[in-house]
Amino acid sequence: MRILRRFIQAIVALSLWAFTCALVIPPALAKPILAAGDTPPPWLGLNLDGQPINTTQFAGKVLVMTFWASWCGPCKRELPILEGLQLAGKGRIQVVAINTEERDQFRKVAKILSSLTLMMSHDYGHRAAETYGVNGIPHMVMIGRDGKILSVHRGYGEGSLDSIVAEINAALAVGETVPAAATNQLSAEPATAPPLSK
Repeated sequence: MRILRRFIQAIVALSLWAFTCALVIPPALAKPILAAGDTPPPWLGLNLDGQPINTTQFAGKVLVMTFWASWCGPCKRELPILEGLQLAGKGRIQVVAINTEERDQFRKVAKILSSLTLMMSHDYGHRAAETYGVNGIPHMVMIGRDGKILSVHRGYGEGSLDSIVAEINAALAVGETVPAAATNQLSAEPATAPPLSK
């Protein structure tokens, strides 16, 4: 009887662990709808003040959107790197970090990370996640200066950062009026960010 009880406890604990490691977005919402070459709808969520954030606010810039949560280890490591890319881009790139958690948790984490210059967004009602086919995080979408999706990265790791930085550099080079050799190339150097603690 004791062995059966421990077995059931282990199954319950394992199930809870698996649940917390998965993105909590209903599968019906997680349909990959948009792909490279598509023009996405503008909605990216709400900022800390409850104001809408839209892709159209960043016309003419390379837009990097990352879907994240405070419990996601790779997401927490990615934010300072994306902050460094945005700073190195000197106004040519905008990062929007779209949080997938409850609004209260977003507010708490956004205040902790307020020193970052990247834009924080809360995906109210999971509208952005539905639109971009998010079914796990991290999930990154890059939009070019022309407003069209350049690429979508699902479940990538730190080993992918160099190729992602190369994609951003290529996107920045499109439409530049100065020779590519004269432009600053970005690198995956992280910026300093405060630790996320609950």
